[in-house]
Amino acid sequence: MDQEGPRWLSPAEKEAWTGLVSLILLLPGRLEAPLQHEAGLTLFEYLTLSHISEAPERRLRMSELAYLANGSLSRLSNVVKRFEQRGWVRRSPDPDDGRYTLVALSDAGFGVVKGAAPTHVRSVLDVLDPLTAAEQETLARIAAKLRVRPADLG
Repeated sequence: MDQEGPRWLSPAEKEAWTGLVSLILLLPGRLEAPLQHEAGLTLFEYLTLSHISEAPERRLRMSELAYLANGSLSRLSNVVKRFEQRGWVRRSPDPDDGRYTLVALSDAGFGVVKGAAPTHVRSVLDVLDPLTAAEQETLARIAAKLRVRPADLG
């Protein structure tokens, strides 16, 4: 048994953690509500379409897309299945490595993401505009440090 007892957060650590948790809990709703209202998409759905639209040839491996959209492969698979049914994406084996599946954005899917993008950008700017350029750079560095990249993505 630990003689000193558990380690507790310092006041600075507690303040940092409380701020991070607030962001984690509050930001998704602030970003998702306008998308659902104006485009009928969840934030995860929009991010999924957006990341494919920005990829070379508008296609990505499912594993890379799961990382970029911050979702599990099973969650992503369900979303992509719905997108396939709507004609927004197509899945196919990766010709370079058949163990992977590629997802490609159709023209219809590109139209959906292009239509939703201004709504998303407005919401993002509402979050970022109060920050200085230096604070935005710091936020990006912190996010990169805290993000875990799955081993199969390099």
